[in-house]
Amino acid sequence: MAEAQPQGTGKAAGGRSAQLAHTGLRSGWTTGACATAASTAAYTALLSGEFPDPVTITLPKGQTPSFALAVEELSPGRSAAMAGVVKDAGDDPDVTHGALVRATVRALPAGSGVVFKAGPGVGTVTRPGLPLDVGEPAINPVPRQLMREHLAQVAARYGGGAGAAADVEVEISVDHGEEIARSTWNPRLGILGGLSILGTTGIVVPYSCSAWIDSIRRGVDVARAADRRHVAGCTGSTSEKVAVALHHLPEDALLDMGDFAGAVLKYIRRHPVERLTICGGFAKLSKLAAGHLDLHSARSQVDKGFLAELARRGGADEALAGAVAEANTGLAALQLCSAAGVPLGDLVAATARDESLAVLRGAPVAVDVICIDRAGMVVGRAEPRGPGDAGQGSPQG
Repeated sequence: MAEAQPQGTGKAAGGRSAQLAHTGLRSGWTTGACATAASTAAYTALLSGEFPDPVTITLPKGQTPSFALAVEELSPGRSAAMAGVVKDAGDDPDVTHGALVRATVRALPAGSGVVFKAGPGVGTVTRPGLPLDVGEPAINPVPRQLMREHLAQVAARYGGGAGAAADVEVEISVDHGEEIARSTWNPRLGILGGLSILGTTGIVVPYSCSAWIDSIRRGVDVARAADRRHVAGCTGSTSEKVAVALHHLPEDALLDMGDFAGAVLKYIRRHPVERLTICGGFAKLSKLAAGHLDLHSARSQVDKGFLAELARRGGADEALAGAVAEANTGLAALQLCSAAGVPLGDLVAATARDESLAVLRGAPVAVDVICIDRAGMVVGRAEPRGPGDAGQGSPQG
């Protein structure tokens, strides 16, 4: 297991870290962080003959967790090394909690770079619409980059100084991963054979509905007490960065909304601020546009038929609308429309804004919406609109 990290320092009066501290829930580690730790340990053993235990890695936001190795194996002649880490998801009800994530590292000829391979229990992408090409192992871009960076550091330390390259095959596997994946959306998304290796921050933020909704309310109270007239409800750390970059908001004006859009809107309805920015992934905000207030994948799904209807409103012909309705993912639908010049991202943002105004029921709050893709690029925007403007959605909750 990884060493526990403190849940905030108590210095910040508001924002994401203060919300997490307020819940009293323990955060955990993503499969991407576990794979990085395991591959770092395995490559160190391949070059030095010794496994570091615990192995320490540096996450994208600077945290440095240490992971104990659950298994290790160095083959004769150092042709390969394998290390494994047990995933600790903290207090999050994550189906991969307790899973053993293994990395097997093998040397490749100079100039090969880092080549990723799906081992047992890790899926392979078989359909378009995901951030990986068809045929690729389901190891997402951020974990890949994190592993590349750590392997380069190991190569520099043991293989030739600064600038040394890691030329290795990294095979990631998860014990019983194919069985666990049946409880996820992977089969429907065309990820076959096992789990995805995920994570953008390396940290699993625990979501207890009651605790997290209470933390959202506290976040609104803190912002109002600080006389913040503009707050942002964000679905995660990437959308939070976008909201800060676009609106230059201070930390105590940021609400870690997660999947609980309804909790933000209903509390701000009773405790208004002048302006609310909602920022999140295109697929999640398409659910809000369709009238869902809980955006969790277990409780609401992307409605491609709804997206097809929005595309028609944006000028899509029936062939394109049909392709959108049959798309594998919301991202695939967005890509189809973008290629045809249909502004599906803006349409989703505008519809999500109007649905939000309907939930606010005339509260004196102007709402704007920003949709982003997985890389944090803005793919749709709706300018601020207040309660007196036309075009609001149907009332909710």
